[in-house]
Amino acid sequence: MTGDRTGDPRQDPRQAPAPFAAALASLRERRLRGEVHLAEIPGPTRIAPWSVALEGEVAEPDGEEVATGRFVVLHDPDGQETWQGTFRVVTLVRATLEPELAADPLLADVAWTWVTEALGAAGVEPVALGGTVTRVLSQSFGALGATPDAVDLEIRASWTPTDTELGAHLAVWADLMATAGGLPPLPDGVTALPSRPAPRTRPSSRPHTVGP
Repeated sequence: MTGDRTGDPRQDPRQAPAPFAAALASLRERRLRGEVHLAEIPGPTRIAPWSVALEGEVAEPDGEEVATGRFVVLHDPDGQETWQGTFRVVTLVRATLEPELAADPLLADVAWTWVTEALGAAGVEPVALGGTVTRVLSQSFGALGATPDAVDLEIRASWTPTDTELGAHLAVWADLMATAGGLPPLPDGVTALPSRPAPRTRPSSRPHTVGP
């Protein structure tokens, strides 16, 4: 995983603040279920001095992609008032649901419950938790008229961790993607497999993405 000082790509990653380095180590060590595939992407450059970002997808055994998302950790040693702390976790999850769910007035409420339940199951007590749930019904016409209707669900959630053990926060996001993708929870006693290679450390470069 990588992390560099915003605005100074020459900054030696080894000079990262100790709390940020500890957070990166926690992310590297976390094991996730085998259906979750991760890749590092450029992180934001204007929001915080230090950041790390991951892009993820959840695929079924046959290789079909059922959910995607982004996971970003922001760190400002001086803290930010809106965060109520020095770290901020920013997550995004997208999935396509069955079209009949489009008319369900409780869909957004249920999707947000997935967020709070995943946090609770992981023992994570977030500060300043907030987010949005968006659903879009896609209907095809003309030459594409035979394409089934679909509901695209997007969940955005962010919160402030209370320590540097961010591996649990990564697992929350992975579980949220799996839930949105319709995967069943892992049975009790089943150990998650190692996730894809953990991020390295490098300077943030794009304000619209999540990461280091």
